[in-house]
Amino acid sequence: MGSCWSDGSNGGGGGMVSGGVGGTTSSAATPNDAVDHYLKSRGYNGLFSQIELSFSASNLRDRDVISKSDAMVVVYTKGRDGTLAELFRTEVVLNSLSPKWIRNITIGYQFEIVQTLLFRVYDIDTQFQNSKEELIKLDEQQFLGEATCTLSEIVTKSNRTVALELMRKEGVGAQTQPQNNGKLIVHAEESLASKTNTEIVFRGLNLESKDTFSKSDPFLVISKIVEHGTPIPVSKTEVLKNDLNPLWKPVSLSVQQVGSKDSPLVIECLDFNGNGNHDLIGKVQKSLSDLEKLHLAGQGINLVLPTGVGHKHEDRALKSQLFVDKFTETVQHTFLEYLASGFELNFMVAIDFTASNGNPRLPDSLHYIDPTGRLNAYQRAIVEVGEVLQFYDSDKRFPAWGFGARPIDIPVSHCFNLNGSSTYCEVDGIQGIMNAYNGALFNVSFAGPTLFGPVINAAATMASDSLSQSAKKYYVLLIITDGVITDLQETRDSIVSASDLPLSILIVGVGGADYKEMEVLDGDKGEKLESSTGRIASRDIVQFVALRDIQYGEVSVVEALLAELPTQFLTYMRNRNITPTSTNTSSSS
Repeated sequence: MGSCWSDGSNGGGGGMVSGGVGGTTSSAATPNDAVDHYLKSRGYNGLFSQIELSFSASNLRDRDVISKSDAMVVVYTKGRDGTLAELFRTEVVLNSLSPKWIRNITIGYQFEIVQTLLFRVYDIDTQFQNSKEELIKLDEQQFLGEATCTLSEIVTKSNRTVALELMRKEGVGAQTQPQNNGKLIVHAEESLASKTNTEIVFRGLNLESKDTFSKSDPFLVISKIVEHGTPIPVSKTEVLKNDLNPLWKPVSLSVQQVGSKDSPLVIECLDFNGNGNHDLIGKVQKSLSDLEKLHLAGQGINLVLPTGVGHKHEDRALKSQLFVDKFTETVQHTFLEYLASGFELNFMVAIDFTASNGNPRLPDSLHYIDPTGRLNAYQRAIVEVGEVLQFYDSDKRFPAWGFGARPIDIPVSHCFNLNGSSTYCEVDGIQGIMNAYNGALFNVSFAGPTLFGPVINAAATMASDSLSQSAKKYYVLLIITDGVITDLQETRDSIVSASDLPLSILIVGVGGADYKEMEVLDGDKGEKLESSTGRIASRDIVQFVALRDIQYGEVSVVEALLAELPTQFLTYMRNRNITPTSTNTSSSS
C-alpha cells in the first residue's frame, strides 16, 4: 500500500520547461515576496501559542530524617548543543512526597522548533525555606532527580499531561538510571487568548505620494511593542500598486499575538521600494480596543510622521487617514485543540536522485556521505524537518520515496520506494529514512529528468484514501531536490488537485540551481496556482525554501519551512468545517 513505481515513458525529454508556462512571477508577487523577507529580518515569526505548565509529583524519595522532603522544581530549556538556560522555579512545598505546586510557568509554544525542557527537583534545606526561590543556591540542596521531554510531547497528548520518571546519578561517573525516585507530572493548558481571533479590514484615504513619477505602492505593517520598546511585526497587508486610497485585504490577529486587547500596536504605512528601503508614509499607535472603537464610530485617524531627532523629536500630523472598515472577533479552534482531539501529522519524504547531483562517491556530490559524520544537505533536511514532525505521528512509520533514478531491474522511475520494496513504502522513524536513503544511493543509477508530479500524486493518493476513511490525519510531504523541475505544469495540476486534500508540501532546494520557476508553486510568492484546465487552488499548500538562501542566516531551514504549516492545517479544517471532537482522556505514563 502506498507504493509507487513509474517508468520514463511520460517524462518527456530532459530539457527544462520554458518560462512561458507560469515560469515567471507577476509584478504583484515580487513586492509581497520582498515584504515577507523584510518582516522576517525584523523578527516576524510563525504561529505560536502561550502554554501554561503546571506541576505535581508522586512518590518522591524521602531525603529528610525527621520529616518528608520539601520539594521545588526548577525548569530549564536545553539547546541543541546541550547548553541549559534556567527559565523558572516553583515555590517550595513543605513536608510532602506527592506535592502539587501552585506556581505555574507560561511558555511560548512554537510548532517549528523542537523545544526541549529539563526539569530538576530539589529537596530544599530548612535554613533556605524562607528565602526567595530565585536566591536559593541549588548546589547546597539535595538533588531528588531530573526528567526531560519536549514541549511537543506534552501538547500532543490527549489530556496534555505527561508523567516523567525522575532520574539521578549515584556516584561519580555513574549512569543516570531510574531508581524509584518518583514521577514528575507536567500538565499543559493553552491560553484562552490563543483562541480569540480578530479580523480587520484597513482602508487608507489621501495617502501622501512618495514617488516622483507615480503614486505610492502602500502596505501596512502591524507591530507589537515589547518590553525594551522595540516594535516586533506580527502581521502585514499586501502591497497595492500605485494607489493613494487603498483598500487592503483582511488581516487576522490573535489576541495572543499582540499580548492583550489593550496592548499598544504600531501600525506603519509604508511605500514599497524594490531595494528594500521602504519609505514611511505615516504611522499610528493604537490597541485592538482602539481600532474596534474607530470601526464602531466609522471614523478615520490621521497618520503621523516623526520629524526631528533626539529631544527635538515630534510627530507631524498628516492629512492621510487610516480607517477600519471591518472589525470582527471570533473564538476559533486552535491547532493544539485539533491535536488534543486525536489529529496527527503524517510525515512523508521524497528525495531527488537525478544525475545532476553528481557521483555520490565523490566529495563534490550533493549526495556524498562524509566519513566524518557531517551531514550532507539531503540528510540535514531529513533530520531537521523530521525531528520536528515525528512528535505528531503516533506510529512513526514514514513513507519514503526517491525519484529521477533507475532502480535495479526496472526503467527510470519518478517515484520508487526508498527501502527497495516493491510492495510497501514505509520505514521506521527518522533513522529508518536515513538508512533507506544511504542504501538507495548505491543501489540505483542516477538519471533524470526532475519530475515532481508522480511523488505528489502518490502522497495525494494516500491523503485521499485517509480522507475517505474519515481518519484524523494530515499529511506533510517533504521534497528535497537539486534542480529545476521539468514537469512544471503537470506539477501545478497535481498541486491544484491536492489543495482539497489534507496535505501540505514542503520543498527544499539544495545546490546552486536557479529556483525562480519553482517559487511560483509557493502561494506566498504570488497569486494562487491555476491548473491547465483553469481550476484555481482552493488554498496554499506549498512552502519552498532554497537552502543556500538561509543556511548562513538567523532563520533555520526548519523554521522557514514549517512556520506556516499550522496555518495551512487550520485553513484546511476550517474550509471543510471540521472541528475537534472530544476524546476520552487517560492518564499518560
